[in-house]
Amino acid sequence: MAAFGHTFPFYPGPKPTFPMDTTLAIIIIIFLTALVTFIIILPGIRGKMRLFWLLRMVTSLFIGAVILAMNFSTEWSVAQASTNTSYKAFSSQWISADVGLQVGLGGVNVMLTGTPVKQLNETISYNEEFTWHLGENYAEEYARALEKGLPDPVLYLAEKFTPTSPCGLHGQYRLAGHYTSAILWVAFLCWLLANVMLSMPVLVYGGHMLLATGIFQLLGLLFFSMATSLTPPCPLRLGTAILHIHHGPAFWITLTTGLLCVLLGVVMAVAHRMQPRRLKAFFNQSVGENPGVEWSPEEGRLLSPRYRSTAESPVPQDIPLSGASSEACNKEEHLRVPDCAL
Repeated sequence: MAAFGHTFPFYPGPKPTFPMDTTLAIIIIIFLTALVTFIIILPGIRGKMRLFWLLRMVTSLFIGAVILAMNFSTEWSVAQASTNTSYKAFSSQWISADVGLQVGLGGVNVMLTGTPVKQLNETISYNEEFTWHLGENYAEEYARALEKGLPDPVLYLAEKFTPTSPCGLHGQYRLAGHYTSAILWVAFLCWLLANVMLSMPVLVYGGHMLLATGIFQLLGLLFFSMATSLTPPCPLRLGTAILHIHHGPAFWITLTTGLLCVLLGVVMAVAHRMQPRRLKAFFNQSVGENPGVEWSPEEGRLLSPRYRSTAESPVPQDIPLSGASSEACNKEEHLRVPDCAL
């Protein structure tokens, strides 16, 4: 029986949610702060190297932000549908709602939004998270959701990922999440090493580490795809609709970034063999093979010396000797001592 203004008792109201995952927001703020800092010091770089330096910084920060953010993203596998379904237990009333499912490397997010939001004299807007991180117990979180009396669609989807569910989704997604996350952490370490090496005169090894960064990202995607396809798909029926799980934005963004890293690593390896001088010039490093190369401040070198080519070198001139030195040279002329002639 409804009470308190047609609101079913013992059901807590929907809790306010931040419009974005707080972990992703922190990561984005950190990398944006680093980008703004580099842009502030950009006027201190002269000439063409200013553009090259900005391109390197933006590309590097983008790769690092993607690897770190996708590791905490909840959109590796997603499903969404609009349906008419029952709202809560012990009630025959149905609602019209949009149901969303997001599976990440560390857990599941279930979203329920009414269409319209105000139905049955309630605000239907839920975003519930169930995690399986190391040290977290998914079954206990699901039990707490039952005690809170969350809506039926949320409990139904969360129950499909419990360890005792016959669907087997918990085992395959938990395994895929743990190992994919570990591989992405290795890719992040490779990205850090690549940045260190690219700031030193070992550009070829920096390119190799950038290539390794992309390869580890692709390996993580391959493992995630294989692990999540071990069992037949489990039907997720909610009222009049069926949810179909497919790869989400995090999967495709990681794939794009991995291919970009592989491409950049291959380009650097080829450039090191074909055009090593231009590669060093792009990374603002001196070219030591030919001292005749001239670097000017207009080309972007801040404190680099200016070398003269052989053609620009002054013609050696004869220096007049003093009288005593001339007599000494005349006395020893028959010995043909070359040091007397300057």
